[in-house]
Amino acid sequence: MTDLDKVDLAIADKLQQDGRLSNAKLAEQFAMSEASCWRRQKRLEELGVIEGYKAVLNRRKLGIGVMAFVQIVCTQHSEEATAAFERIIQACPQILACHNTTGEADFLLQVVARDLDDYSRFVEKVLRKLPGVFSIRSNISLREIKVMNKLPITDIESGHG
Repeated sequence: MTDLDKVDLAIADKLQQDGRLSNAKLAEQFAMSEASCWRRQKRLEELGVIEGYKAVLNRRKLGIGVMAFVQIVCTQHSEEATAAFERIIQACPQILACHNTTGEADFLLQVVARDLDDYSRFVEKVLRKLPGVFSIRSNISLREIKVMNKLPITDIESGHG
């Protein structure tokens, strides 16, 4: 971990809870000058600890009713096949996340679709055409129990985890 102190971690934690928090409010919460707080925040951005700021959207309110976790097993593992696979994955907005994994599957994807018909079309037109794919196994989420992108900063601070 880069040279971060407890204040840096606390600032990062506050900003991941509320990315719209003004520098003035942030400085006030840590009893520091606005200039000092701004410098710390900019340093966190420059180090890549803070990668950006975004609004968290409710997919269901936007008509995106299906969340699927897709396990993909590949037959080809050449650099060319892998690069082509990754280019297609990167360009596909329905794929929220893609992880190269250990275990039975080579890749685990998190995919969204409007409904099951939309998801079926996605499987046919995108996933089945991926280079080197041997098998596709979908698990449809029935209910989200916990969804968050907030990292456990307090565990990092105390050395637990």
